[in-house]
Amino acid sequence: MKSRNIAIAGILLASGAIVRYLSLVIPGPIVSNLVIAFYCLAIILIVPTVGEALGIGIVAGIICALISHSVFPPANLISEPIGALVCLGVFLALKGRIAVAPGIATFVATVASGSTFVIIAILGVAPVILAQYASIGAFAIVTIPIVIGTAVVNAIIAQALSIPASRALTRGQGRSASNAPAAGRQE
Repeated sequence: MKSRNIAIAGILLASGAIVRYLSLVIPGPIVSNLVIAFYCLAIILIVPTVGEALGIGIVAGIICALISHSVFPPANLISEPIGALVCLGVFLALKGRIAVAPGIATFVATVASGSTFVIIAILGVAPVILAQYASIGAFAIVTIPIVIGTAVVNAIIAQALSIPASRALTRGQGRSASNAPAAGRQE
């Protein structure tokens, strides 16, 4: 991955971490995860390889696990890499075909990540969940709307930011190319 792309991914992951940290004031076992919007935006802007997208997801998972008050923070270590891979796959399938590809890719990635998180949390800490909820079904009924709501918000964020961010990155490439010495010209 080029250093420029690493910087883009790093800045967006840091932005997502800040938003995630600020969301800690919201109580509950499952909270909205806006980090997904930012790592999806990074994936959409730089279109990494599968391995690079997996790396972005792993870093996002570590960030989310470290700054989380959810019922089972380690689940992020699996759910975020899955979300990143889903984002890349959906975006590559839709890129150039429809204008809302960033939003759709982010929506599907958020649903994939959130669903994975809920399943892992149920498997990992069922006794804790049953201590707080009448049944696993009740936990799922509470968490599914949070996942869907977060997916909608993340899709809107990624779609709204993808066009101006893409233009800014393209403009930056044009300047760096015009500042470079002409090929064959000696200075």
